[in-house]
Amino acid sequence: MKTPKSIEPLVRDGLVDEVLRPLKSGKEASVYVVLSEGEIRCAKVYKDVNKRGFHKQAQYQEGRKVRNTRQARAMEKNSRFGRQQQEEVWQNAEVDALYRLAAAGVRVPKPYNFVEGVLLMELVTDEHGSAAPRLNDLVLSHEQALDYHGLLIKEVVRMLCAGLVHGDLSEYNILVDADGPVIIDLPQAVDAAANNNAARMLERDVANLADYFGRFAPELLLTQYGKEIWKLYESGELNIDVVLTGRFQGSSKKADVSSVMREINDARDEAIRRRYEGED
Repeated sequence: MKTPKSIEPLVRDGLVDEVLRPLKSGKEASVYVVLSEGEIRCAKVYKDVNKRGFHKQAQYQEGRKVRNTRQARAMEKNSRFGRQQQEEVWQNAEVDALYRLAAAGVRVPKPYNFVEGVLLMELVTDEHGSAAPRLNDLVLSHEQALDYHGLLIKEVVRMLCAGLVHGDLSEYNILVDADGPVIIDLPQAVDAAANNNAARMLERDVANLADYFGRFAPELLLTQYGKEIWKLYESGELNIDVVLTGRFQGSSKKADVSSVMREINDARDEAIRRRYEGED
């Protein structure tokens, strides 16, 4: 196929040999399957900030480092230059998170390079060599749901031990290869120590997992891994080998089952909304 203009710099630099086909296109980026250094990889092309709405919430930006005071002032004023700087920080957050998490042993696509708004990384494939499906596209058995949920909770712990919270984790940004779940889409990842919203984001990530896998294993719907994980993190007791229970002893009050069910239903409604948005 014809090389997209955005990938031409990588071709000139010898980082990409050929663009094979488009893989997917979303609101923030388009992904292409490419041949690079003799391997099949993918290139994530971030869309021009001026060609799409910039709706990054301030909660994700908190604690992120900027190059200088000029960049910070421009971002505060929300000028055209400021929005471009916000976009640069947003893209760099995903690149930095991928390198950081890959080094920590988290199952994320291996990053190779980032050039002019194009992220070159590993193509996650299934057992047949085709692009791996999203978790949302699978129908799981009860045992698979428990297995995948357990693996992802361990990945959440490993991410937090590396100092990061995904911030938007759900069945829509998890791929499943031959070895299990792989976490993708990290531009909104936050620094757990520098962002005051980190605890709430972590609990929401974990709740999203419980809601999805709870469709196949209902017992997961009443677990409280998020609160348990954060409590251990705050106390300095969290490590990648920690044994979790899914229970949280923060309150002696009797559980409000009706409230829990309302939260579950709200989360399910949110998942349905996100599904339709993901299809746009």
